[in-house]
Amino acid sequence: MNIGLNALHFSPGEMGGVETYLKYLVDYLQKADNKNRYTILCSRDSTYDFHLSNPSFSVEFIDFRRNTTKFFIRGILKNLFFVDILSPKINRLKLDVIHHPFSVIDPINLKFPSVLTFWDMQQEFYPEFFSSFELLMRKAIYRPSAISAKRIIVGSEFTRQCLINRYGIKENNIDVIYFGYSKGYGTIDSKEKLEAVKNKYDLQKPFMYYPAASLPHKNHKALLTAMRILLEKNPFEGDLVLTGIAKASHMSILEEIEKLNLKNNVKVLGYLPAEDLPFLYNMANILVFPSLFEGFGIPLVEAMACGCPVVCSDATTLPEIIGTAGILFDPKSPQDMAEKIWSVWDNQDLRQRMRTAGLARVKEFDWGKTAEKTVAVYRKAAEVDCR
Repeated sequence: MNIGLNALHFSPGEMGGVETYLKYLVDYLQKADNKNRYTILCSRDSTYDFHLSNPSFSVEFIDFRRNTTKFFIRGILKNLFFVDILSPKINRLKLDVIHHPFSVIDPINLKFPSVLTFWDMQQEFYPEFFSSFELLMRKAIYRPSAISAKRIIVGSEFTRQCLINRYGIKENNIDVIYFGYSKGYGTIDSKEKLEAVKNKYDLQKPFMYYPAASLPHKNHKALLTAMRILLEKNPFEGDLVLTGIAKASHMSILEEIEKLNLKNNVKVLGYLPAEDLPFLYNMANILVFPSLFEGFGIPLVEAMACGCPVVCSDATTLPEIIGTAGILFDPKSPQDMAEKIWSVWDNQDLRQRMRTAGLARVKEFDWGKTAEKTVAVYRKAAEVDCR
């Protein structure tokens, strides 16, 4: 088979979990598949983010990046004349199937079958977190993309059920494939290296860790309220460490920290180098994850791999991902959140049991298996005999 990977909308450093997904999928497909040929469709700026070592993988430059002349010309022609100048360019490629990894198929009228990785339909549950324009855009392209895909990959049974119940997708067209975690994530024994990162970020006190972009559904404000409750009702002497890309809610989070008088208890470190994150998971007493909506939940998997106990929301995919290895709370109740955090924070034996359970649970999440199962989906979409 000749397989296309659509990375035209790939924006390194801005995409969070979906960026991690594509990078590692490319890495592990190169290890898992020596029979098929792959063409990555991307802009020239993105080429350096893909480390190609398999001669069966190549890059096709298609520069229609946002805020470029070609991008605006394409938009005008699509909106005024319903003509997409990108489609013929891609249709000239000799592909048997094309994989769209970011929830939408773009362009949508291609001549070969499409595999779509669909992340979530948060707008169906929390429309208040989106602008009117974003809601219109998602309404215009999310469901049509799912309907036109030959096969859909999702990271959880929860998302599969969303597609069936909300979009009317046939259940046999959807494949649940758990995603993995990088080999860089694991337990770290080197005291010297841990101490170096601890000093780098001034992490001298015990801390709980929340890595998430500052978006409304990540629910930072409820966590900050829970932090205030912890300090007032318990002998809590730790910090809350926040990392992640500064997005729409960033300033309001900083204001909430001031309002709740948490300046001495919350560290906002921002977007950190990927190589430092395993150290924070290893040093943290717990990972706290209060998100209201997730399509998968990669930080939970990374934390378990590092032996970090997980206390997380009982919403959407998260109970499925953590299994019995973590403690769940109601993300809309700061009181419940504070109580569950304290129950783990104040119990070293419980944390050790959760650490052991997490290290066992994380074996279910393996990029090698993800790649192998994804190749099988390509075969189904291209109607290639899998025997």
